[in-house]
Amino acid sequence: MSAPVNTELNPITERGRMAPKEYDAILLASFGGPEGQDDVIPFLRNVTRGRGIPDERLEEVSHHYRAFGGISPINEQNRALKAALEGELAARGIELPVLWGNRNWDPYIPEVLQEAYDAGHRKILTVTTSAYSCYSSCRQYREDLGMALVDSGLDGKLEVDKVRQYFDHPGFVEPFIEGTIAGLAKVRAELTEQNQGGDDKIHILFATHSIPTRDAEAAGNSSDEPREFAEGSAYVAQHLAAASAVMDRVNAESGSETKWSLVYQSRSGAPHVPWLEPDISDAMEELAGQGVRGVVVVPLGFVSDHMEVVWDLDTEAKETAEKLELAFDRVPTPGTHQKFVAGLVDLISERTVANNIAARPAMTPLGPWYDVCRPGCCANFRGEKPTIAGADSTVGSVA
Repeated sequence: MSAPVNTELNPITERGRMAPKEYDAILLASFGGPEGQDDVIPFLRNVTRGRGIPDERLEEVSHHYRAFGGISPINEQNRALKAALEGELAARGIELPVLWGNRNWDPYIPEVLQEAYDAGHRKILTVTTSAYSCYSSCRQYREDLGMALVDSGLDGKLEVDKVRQYFDHPGFVEPFIEGTIAGLAKVRAELTEQNQGGDDKIHILFATHSIPTRDAEAAGNSSDEPREFAEGSAYVAQHLAAASAVMDRVNAESGSETKWSLVYQSRSGAPHVPWLEPDISDAMEELAGQGVRGVVVVPLGFVSDHMEVVWDLDTEAKETAEKLELAFDRVPTPGTHQKFVAGLVDLISERTVANNIAARPAMTPLGPWYDVCRPGCCANFRGEKPTIAGADSTVGSVA
């Protein structure tokens, strides 16, 4: 049984749709991460640049990288994803090279764009390793690409676009459905063996990165086309919609109605600044008090098993579960799952002239999301910067 897929464009998305183009390269853009102990502090300086945070404070928050030898898994995972994309493109006969650039570590986006231009590329389509709408998940990528074009003098010479946010694309959601079904079966079997109950004692926690509530409220909040979102935020609404799509299938497959909720992790910043809640560990403590004996954690906000997954979930959240004597299973992220890789190539094909896919599949009523971000969407409260791929963008096109 397949989940229902919406392939119709809503009126707002129709206006945010771009005509197919003849791109000559794909850019896989990601966050980046350190690859050794000596890289940790320089990497954290990049992440926090402009905030005036001293190295002493950065060292205090570096422990999760230090625990893994100073190596974040994200770069190796991006190498694997790049190779998988190249394989899927080749299998479909799509002759587009895949470039890779990071916002915060080598290979840096500005250098990759310069190398692309020097190699003769003139139209680049970007795929980011971020599925949702908020400042850090979408607009900051568009700003970094825009600033790279301006600072390198490539604006007006190199055209850079970006695929739509894909939080409800089947290629992103289907791997979570598979993983959640398997995770639920595993926790159910563990509780049955311990005579601690069935599905009524299990809770599914969909986990994502917390963000400041101010950023959450600005997510999807366009100045010219206001929309109503659950909890007043596209970021929250997109997660709730994707989780609901997962649970529709999970409950249909399992024949039960397992309870679930959206929780947050990886909070940072000043304590007095409000961020999205509840924290996953706090939620588990509350659930344990209500008689829940097992949890399935679904890292719905993440494309791959990078540091926020292997530390915040596999280490800290798992330790909380052990302390509370909760059965615990963490579902895999999409990573290089065949459906995810194929889905990303489908997103690319939505925008290309050759091998074009006209339909825009979406598994929630919120989608398909815009090809072109709406004016003012996911505002940067620190000040506007040059951006690509938006209705209010000032750079990224070629005259």
